[in-house]
Amino acid sequence: MARAASSIFTAELMFPAIRDSFVKLDPRTLIRNPVMFVTAVVAMLVTIMLVTGIGGGTIAFKGQLVFWLWLTVLFGNFAEALAEGRGKAQAASLRATKGELTGKLITAKGTENVAAAALKVGDVVLVEINDLIPADGEVVEGVASVNEAAITGESAPVIREAGGDRSAVTAGTRVVSDWLKVRVTAGPGQGFLDRMIALVEGAERQKTPNEIALTILLVGLTIIFLIAVGTIPMFAHYAGGIVPIAILSALLITLIPTTIAALLSAIGIAGMDRLVRFNVLAKSGRAVEAAGDIDVLLLDKTGTITIGDRQASEFRPVPGVTAAELAEAALIASLADETPEGRSIVVLARDKFDVTTASLPDGAEIIPFTAQTRISGVKFGYTLIQKGAVDSILKANPHSGESAAAVDLRRATEEIARAGMTPLAVARDGKLLGVIALKDIIKSGIRERFGELRKMGIRTVMITGDNPLTAAAIAAEAGVDDFLAQATPEDKLAYIRKEQVGGRLVAMCGDGTNDAPALAQADVGVAMNTGTQAAREAGNMVDLDSDPTKLIEIVGLGKQLLMTRGALTTFSIANDVAKYFAILPAMFIVLYPGLGILNIMHLATPTSAILSAIIFNAVIIPLLVPLALKGVTYRPIGAGPLLARNLSIYGAGGIVAPFIGIKLIDVAVSAIGLA
Repeated sequence: MARAASSIFTAELMFPAIRDSFVKLDPRTLIRNPVMFVTAVVAMLVTIMLVTGIGGGTIAFKGQLVFWLWLTVLFGNFAEALAEGRGKAQAASLRATKGELTGKLITAKGTENVAAAALKVGDVVLVEINDLIPADGEVVEGVASVNEAAITGESAPVIREAGGDRSAVTAGTRVVSDWLKVRVTAGPGQGFLDRMIALVEGAERQKTPNEIALTILLVGLTIIFLIAVGTIPMFAHYAGGIVPIAILSALLITLIPTTIAALLSAIGIAGMDRLVRFNVLAKSGRAVEAAGDIDVLLLDKTGTITIGDRQASEFRPVPGVTAAELAEAALIASLADETPEGRSIVVLARDKFDVTTASLPDGAEIIPFTAQTRISGVKFGYTLIQKGAVDSILKANPHSGESAAAVDLRRATEEIARAGMTPLAVARDGKLLGVIALKDIIKSGIRERFGELRKMGIRTVMITGDNPLTAAAIAAEAGVDDFLAQATPEDKLAYIRKEQVGGRLVAMCGDGTNDAPALAQADVGVAMNTGTQAAREAGNMVDLDSDPTKLIEIVGLGKQLLMTRGALTTFSIANDVAKYFAILPAMFIVLYPGLGILNIMHLATPTSAILSAIIFNAVIIPLLVPLALKGVTYRPIGAGPLLARNLSIYGAGGIVAPFIGIKLIDVAVSAIGLA
């Protein structure tokens, strides 16, 4: 469940942000933003000129320049500090949770209470009812309800158990029933909670490729305008005049792209913060940006498109085998199967056919399911019972492949698959017994959500271990664009690589260890928080709510980040272009009277023009802070209409705003005699 968005202008956020704005005046911090660093250097230069009385211009004029130049720098720092503030507030809450953690370490003598910081990878701890889980780990024994509200914000407890894909637990969550034995998988300072604290604070936020490219562009523009302003004294000398250094300094700041430079870092931090508030933890800003450019979305069928936990609904024996015989064999093969599907087979066999077998025979050898064999079962004495995908069972028993039973088995398989159910074959000692039908239920509203993705230009691909007939039936009902049937981990990886070779960006979600290779290969790999530690480590995002369909919202948030940066960059560039036409003619009208015809704003004096531009340059930054932090509203429309919309709103707005703003400030400055 996403956290409710809080106001960005609260006392808890504002006052620390104002304080941090001054702390960020440290040159070692400012240098990370070259444009604002240049602004600070110019502000310091004009400050020195004010104190020493050099550089031309009146003391009052230079005093105002000093004030507004430093305010420009502080406003830029304030935008970044305010964006970081929300993350720091959340991190403080998480750190308080982490500070109270202790664990019951299991030793040869029993259990020993130790601080969470003393636990090492591989240690096993006992967590009982009302205990906080002391470290990230895997459940090795037990099953319990766990309240993960401290991490996810979701009050409803979830089940954590040994084996399967619900075995991972997170430090700081609380066991509310039963008990668990947990093997520690992350040492001190390396756990999920530690990484979350660092990420929400912004301590590990690195600039993304797009952000780096834009920073290089802004630096290039700054250098160009620095050279251009440096040549003005020569032109002024040729015209028989002098332009004071103070005015040249102010002119440089009005020309360089200070607006987007001041907001660039805040946009990136706020983008990751929005994701965190939506209960998704991104390990890098690169992943958030990539989500906005996704072309292909891979989704597991079970738990994503379907509700999950397929249930056995029917036993279909082959001729010569009774339904009771099939049910008994299926039950024995499923007694050691702790998956929901396996349990449902046991329940159906007992309820419908009164099979009384309660446990495996002594000395029975359990055959675990693997993604490669796609078969599980049990062997005891000279008896071998197998349960698994139909093709895999036939392949494992080649002598039965051409028998009459095999023909009937394939016929039943096709009927079950066409109905959108999943068939599982059962064999005993090489003899085919029949098929179990597992029923899937499509999630409500999922077809409409895939329609939204299609509007975004994203192709959806369903991944399933089902046979092609079943996969096709479910894909048609769900409304996905394509499907990958009988998918092994290698198949998923190969599919992702094929799409990437074609120049497309791929997103995928998963929760199992077998999903880890594909999650690591995908451009956006979203691991479920309920999943295994391997899956959480492989993905570059973790969904704390473990809702696979949230990939749709993640894509929207990624696109919102890119749109916000693009919209404000468009506004800033248009804003700067408009400022040139607004102030340059008025500034140089004394040296070049012919420029008077271009003074369409009729600014009062050159001094008033430069002062008005500097004031506008400063105040526009805090006015855009709410938009930078909240983000531009995203609508699922095509790229063409989206570009036209942004250019018409933010491009046109960026051109009009300086003409109106600078003129109003000029009138006010002239009226009160500031210039």
